[in-house]
Amino acid sequence: MPRVPAKSSAGRSSAEKPPRPDPRALLSWYDRSRRDLPWRAAPGERADPYSVWLSEIMLQQTTVEAVKPYFHAFLARWPSVAALAAAPLEEVMKAWAGLGYYARARNLHACAQQVAFERGGIFPREEGDLLSLPGVGPYTAAAVAAIAFDAPCVAVDGNVERVVARLFAIDRPIREAKRDLREQAQTLLPAARSGDFTQALMDLGATVCTPRAPRCDLCPLAPACAAALRGETERFPVKAQKLDKPLRRGAAFVVTSGGAALLRTRPPRGLLGGMSEFPSTPFRVDFDPSRARAHAPMAARWKELPGAVEHVFTHFSLRLTIFAATLPAPPPYIENGRWTPLARLSEEGLPTLMRKVAIRAGLIVE
Repeated sequence: MPRVPAKSSAGRSSAEKPPRPDPRALLSWYDRSRRDLPWRAAPGERADPYSVWLSEIMLQQTTVEAVKPYFHAFLARWPSVAALAAAPLEEVMKAWAGLGYYARARNLHACAQQVAFERGGIFPREEGDLLSLPGVGPYTAAAVAAIAFDAPCVAVDGNVERVVARLFAIDRPIREAKRDLREQAQTLLPAARSGDFTQALMDLGATVCTPRAPRCDLCPLAPACAAALRGETERFPVKAQKLDKPLRRGAAFVVTSGGAALLRTRPPRGLLGGMSEFPSTPFRVDFDPSRARAHAPMAARWKELPGAVEHVFTHFSLRLTIFAATLPAPPPYIENGRWTPLARLSEEGLPTLMRKVAIRAGLIVE
């Protein structure tokens, strides 16, 4: 009977012990192959803490390509943390529209105000102090500390998790192995250039150690990669069982009058908090679309539009039924409602879901 290789407490096979990864090889590769990103300091230049922090908040659960135009727009409009702190929250939310995960925008503004008004416009240099800021978690704190201040820490994002899981052949799902992944990443840290090393790991995961078809022939760490030596690179990181997202339903009401559409602002907390929307119902699993008209913001001849708007949030999928109506004249008062000229809908900063509603209702051309 073949012998099964023993596993360490970290969930790694002890059958093979490749050499320790050489951080100098990774830094040498980074000096040749680093990505040119708008928030990244040029070689030899000191990183701007504001740019690093702003980009890291935007990059949470969002791709680099999606973030680039938002980063440029924010930096052009609010070039410093003091300028961002002085901006009205509603303007920040509008500028953020379409980037998703809107709690990030509220925390971004709150963090800017704390740094500007309570810390003299200076970001903390240490991970622990950064963690006290609104919206800054362990990853963001480590990223800002390492990249902006060259603190001796490694920021572990999804790309870095994949690199480390393969280097050490960690055979537990990412969610279960996060602490081990962070600890192993920290053991790789060189004596100097912490910021470059963190960014090098990120770039390696994004461009070489990719989820599918990794380019191991180009990887500076391949000689020390346990997964590559086994020929099992794509088996790592181990995937947890994927659970189906629950389906919620709801309805949105698009009413127009005199070339304007009725909008309102969602409550400041919760899903899409503080964002503009067409009046809508709660999003619930047990929502009955046949009774949706009872939730309409006013009496009108509501017409159900064909086809529902589909949207996927982090924890659930949504199917939104759309009702439309046209009034000869707008009512004199609607609580929390405002009439926005159709030509200015784009200035409202509609979140992606409500932009889909506007497109379905024919108010915006896709």
